[in-house]
Amino acid sequence: MNLKQQFQEAFPNAFFLEKEVTLVNQYLQEQKWLQKNEVLIALEKPGEGNMNFVLRATTNQRSFILKQARPWVEKFPQINAPIERIAVEAQFFQTIEMLHSIKHFTPKCLGFDPDNFILATEDLGKGADYSFLYQKDHLLGDKEAQGLTNYLIDLHQINNPVDFPTNMAMRKLNHEHIFNFPFMEENGFNLNEVQEGLQAVAMPYKTDIQLKEVITKCGLVYLSKGTHLLHGDFYPGSWLKVKDGLKIIDPEFAFVGPVEFDLGVLMAHLVMAEQSTSTKQNILQQYQKNINFDSGLLAQFAGIEILRRLIGIAQLPLSIDLATKKRLIDQAVTWITSQKMTF
Repeated sequence: MNLKQQFQEAFPNAFFLEKEVTLVNQYLQEQKWLQKNEVLIALEKPGEGNMNFVLRATTNQRSFILKQARPWVEKFPQINAPIERIAVEAQFFQTIEMLHSIKHFTPKCLGFDPDNFILATEDLGKGADYSFLYQKDHLLGDKEAQGLTNYLIDLHQINNPVDFPTNMAMRKLNHEHIFNFPFMEENGFNLNEVQEGLQAVAMPYKTDIQLKEVITKCGLVYLSKGTHLLHGDFYPGSWLKVKDGLKIIDPEFAFVGPVEFDLGVLMAHLVMAEQSTSTKQNILQQYQKNINFDSGLLAQFAGIEILRRLIGIAQLPLSIDLATKKRLIDQAVTWITSQKMTF
């Protein structure tokens, strides 16, 4: 049974989004998402999606993005994923649109069809995500670093947003791959296929009972009820570089939680991408002037994110050798156990 058949078996009345102009044009007309005399003329993949199936729709008047959630991870169809994540993303964008200071960072929500799990958003233009930062000698510009900082500051000042979904199913999925799976001694994922020798490097940490107890406690904090609106996946793959500058996308992991999580993920990826110490320090200093946070919890979340990216399934396009990974792992473990972040 192929993926389309699986989807239609689970949701027999739902429209399956695919690269078929005639069918999608009809769907868009039914949703009243096309303007007067507007006709769809082309569909293309804007990039490789991780969680969802994504198309750029080009009409005789404009272009926009269509995104459909399916009950699996698009990049890893063998991994089940909550289909309601698309509603969280739609609500997140609608919430951001009310924030004048940072709404320019995210695409406008043009339409949401909950029955078919499809979201239509503004097309931010052709570009690439910031995964290039993981390659040697690629650095964030000062303006980009300031933009990321301003975005988090203003986002995290949204306290207890009314009726924002708990997104607990997505959080449990994320929790598994951040706080549990990477630290299982036998999880079926051979790290030597990522980089020869990595399995042996990882094993002492997979068998460190005290370390895993601390990580488990941090996982409970992640799952607990929080007070601030978070992006939930604030790393270079969720940052888009387009003609108009830096944009923030893919908030399907958004939830109301501890600010240290978003900030910790950001710091972890700046470390793995070998960004300058001054950039990391400036971001922390600017953030701390506006938002209070627990520095110990921040260090732990950042350390755990480094570990899960190096020895978990969510690998990054890193251009570093095994010795550097070992050094990063040791640094991350020190952050987790000492609750102190040093660069």
